Amino acid sequence: MKLRRRTLLSNALVLTACGTAAAGPPKAKFTLLLDWFVNPDHAPLFAAQYSGAFDRAGLDVTMIAPTDPDLPPRLLAAGKADAALSYQAQLYLLVDAGLPVRRTGTLIDKPLNTLTALAASGVKSLKDLKGRKIGYSVAGMETVQIATMLKSVGLSLTDVTLVNVNFALVTSLMSHEVDAVIGTYRTYEDIQLAQAGLHPVVFLPEDYGVPPSDELIILSNANGLANPALPKFLAALREGVTYLHAHSDAVLARFVADHPTLNDRLDRASWAALPGYFAPDPAHLDVTRYVRYRDFMRQSGLIKQNLPLDHYAVQIMA
Repeated sequence: MKLRRRTLLSNALVLTACGTAAAGPPKAKFTLLLDWFVNPDHAPLFAAQYSGAFDRAGLDVTMIAPTDPDLPPRLLAAGKADAALSYQAQLYLLVDAGLPVRRTGTLIDKPLNTLTALAASGVKSLKDLKGRKIGYSVAGMETVQIATMLKSVGLSLTDVTLVNVNFALVTSLMSHEVDAVIGTYRTYEDIQLAQAGLHPVVFLPEDYGVPPSDELIILSNANGLANPALPKFLAALREGVTYLHAHSDAVLARFVADHPTLNDRLDRASWAALPGYFAPDPAHLDVTRYVRYRDFMRQSGLIKQNLPLDHYAVQIMA
């Protein structure tokens, strides 16, 4: 599962209720489980909250940050929430494991993942990784991505040494434990390395044979696709994206006021780097992308079967 490697804000649930109660008809309650703790990746959600889009849609939205990032899809499958954030690559594994979840929306519609080395290592191209150590955090998905990237330049996993660095991506690079790592984000760890003056050498998986994927998606329970609050939520989120582009500084000011531990140089730089990655229409489904990635997962042996697209993803008319 794709995780963020930042300091966990707390071990308690983070609850964010949208707006104060206003006069009028009662609002429909809508619970969203975040992928992990609150961070700049969630900016459109907070823009929808701060702009009143959720309120105008008649929704009382609660966002919950889990103590364990593996929990959201499973709690969703158990009917404990209306939606959950996850990752496109994870979606196929969840469905393959029999969880009744479907992608119904997209928050970030471009890949963020990178394979990164430091200039001081002398690595200038993927071919320079021959005989080197590559760190990873998630066996299976990340090792398949490494193999795919290496294959595109005539190398294989036998030409490198894989090291499980257990999400210590930046520190393992800085300590020279490994020569490169996969799993850094172009909007976070790669910025962190650059800010430290370490001159990251960044390779994008989609440039080396790995199909592009949506980084952060919205899952719904397959048995709850008719939930009338779901299209309202997606429409309000679309308003949030538009509002964020027009009022990024104002949204950021309130965001860091609400989450002061994120008011630092790195998170502000991440916030500034992210707007181009947010899906302008969260309800839109790129059918070709989802079919292509399903086939990649099957061909790589990560899933056991190719199911019809609607077993993985559907488009809700928002």
